[in-house]
Amino acid sequence: MKSLFNVTLLATTMAMALSATQVMAADTAKAAETAAPAPAAAAAPAVNSAFKNEDQQSAYALGASLGRYMDNSLKEQEKLGIKLDKEQLISGVQDAFADKSKLSDQEIEQTLQAFEARVKASAQAKMEKDAQENAAKGQAYRDKFAKEKGVKKTESGLLYQVEKPGTGDAPKDSDTVVVNYKGTLADGTEFDNSYTRGEPLSFRLDGVIPGWTEGLKHIKKGGKITLVIPPELAYGKTGVPGIPANSTLVFNVELLDVKAAPKSDAKAEKPADDGAESGAKGQ
Repeated sequence: MKSLFNVTLLATTMAMALSATQVMAADTAKAAETAAPAPAAAAAPAVNSAFKNEDQQSAYALGASLGRYMDNSLKEQEKLGIKLDKEQLISGVQDAFADKSKLSDQEIEQTLQAFEARVKASAQAKMEKDAQENAAKGQAYRDKFAKEKGVKKTESGLLYQVEKPGTGDAPKDSDTVVVNYKGTLADGTEFDNSYTRGEPLSFRLDGVIPGWTEGLKHIKKGGKITLVIPPELAYGKTGVPGIPANSTLVFNVELLDVKAAPKSDAKAEKPADDGAESGAKGQ
């Protein structure tokens, strides 16, 4: 987890605004050096009637942005069981502006270090709890799915149900496959969908998570299959963004095409056992 409070939120926001200004200045200088026309400056928004001038509006916008950031931070911390007093937070900001802080610089630093440690510990505890719950929910889902008509289970623990077998040869590890698919968690939460994107995915079969590498060999071109993949054949105990740790994954896959690799590129066939870095998601 990144350090949360090494600097004040206000300083962070101000630094972001300053950084944007510096980047624009650097871009302008570079454009001048190459004799390229400088990009047109963005037009300043009209001053709202609530403010006397642009400087007032800019100050308010900076404060509003800061307030939203702080509010979102408080909500995220509440999810970890940490409920901070919003009024005290606002009081701290006001006192800092008035240069009458109730805490010394040393006390502020020590308090924030202790708070950061508490946030990290709470986040770790929540991750471990969620991982245990995901494992249990996934096992229950797999047990139920295994009883459905036509479902088969492999030695690795993969469950699959062929809707349409397809024709031709089954894909090999070295082949490139083209697929449309929808991916969900055991609770039905959708995390990826090529149909929604309007674009099929193409990848070499041995370059994805083991559950896909093994599962797609059970159909051929034009085939359709449902894969229920246990965590150990997907993203395991760590998870990835959008897929929590110990998640059972459910994929509805349509194999659109199979493209054999050139002989010079093809590798000897072997089971995928390295927990490939990416599955259908994140190609």
